Amino acid sequence: MGTASTNDISSNVLRRMKEGGFDFARIHPIEFYAIFPDEERARLVAKNFRSEVLNAQVSVRDDGAWHVLISKVMYATYDGIGAFEHDLESMVAPLGGVLDGWGVTQELKGLRV
Repeated sequence: MGTASTNDISSNVLRRMKEGGFDFARIHPIEFYAIFPDEERARLVAKNFRSEVLNAQVSVRDDGAWHVLISKVMYATYDGIGAFEHDLESMVAPLGGVLDGWGVTQELKGLRV
C-alpha cells in the first residue's frame, strides 16, 4: 500500500473518529492488519512484533491467504499510526505481504442494548 494513499485514508478515518466523539486523550489498542500468502511469513512478522505490542494473532482466511492482526496500545494520532504502519510495512513488504489497514474500537456513550 502506498504511503500517500495510506495517509489520505488515515486522515479521513481520524477525522470521522473526531466527528464521532472519539476520546483522543486516552490510549487505545489500535489494530493493524497485514495479509500474507503463507503461514510461515505471517507468523514471522507476528513473532517479531510480540515484544512491543499487546497482541499478535495469525489466522487463515477463507481465500487461503494468512491474516496478521497486531494490536498496539497507543494514542490514536496521525503521526503515531503512520510511524507504526511504516515500521510494519518495512517488515511486511519484503516478505511478500501487504498492509490491510488499521482500526480501533470506539466506545459509544449512552447506548443501551
